[in-house]
Amino acid sequence: MPDIVDRAVDAYAAAHCTPPPDHLVAVDEDTRERMPGFGMMVGPTEGRLLELLVHAVGARRVLEIGTFTGYSALAMAGGLAPGGTVVTCEADPHHAEVARANIAASPHAGRIEVLLGPALQTVARLDGPFDFVFIDADKANYAAYYELVLPKLAAGGLIAADNTLWSGRVLDASDGSEDTVALRAFNDKVAADSRVVCTLLTVRDGVTLIRKR
Repeated sequence: MPDIVDRAVDAYAAAHCTPPPDHLVAVDEDTRERMPGFGMMVGPTEGRLLELLVHAVGARRVLEIGTFTGYSALAMAGGLAPGGTVVTCEADPHHAEVARANIAASPHAGRIEVLLGPALQTVARLDGPFDFVFIDADKANYAAYYELVLPKLAAGGLIAADNTLWSGRVLDASDGSEDTVALRAFNDKVAADSRVVCTLLTVRDGVTLIRKR
């Protein structure tokens, strides 16, 4: 996939972020070494962004859709208000197993719960409100996840949706692949939704932030 941000600029930005704690460094290194799809991990720059957003809204309840190896859940846990928790949904049993092990080895072991199963079913069973929601799972269901979580979003809460630039493919009208079409439709839907205010950040692969009006 092409780089959205120039690699030198991206490296400079990363070098001028507060370095991640040791437990996140360990997850990053292990994921890159053992997981073929390590590119799905948010990484240190976006991880810090998520932590700061969670902290900024004073989040006590965080919902994540798409756990992978647990990096983003652990990053967000670092920004939780006292007594706060993260619930994260994962459909892949192996990813859930790896994430649980990473979480158990971290300082946030008691603050993160990994729920295994299709996220559409899992989220439908969960009661809100959530102060912060991070959507980073199968792209074809982004619009469905959005509609599920919007009514569960607390007043003053935020939704963050990852990969909304999709390596620039959302701009390529000739790209008719399922994920690209789904993300393009999701971006158009959110931008036109009078219920919310949103902004699409050019961070990493695109992060859309959404709040209810």
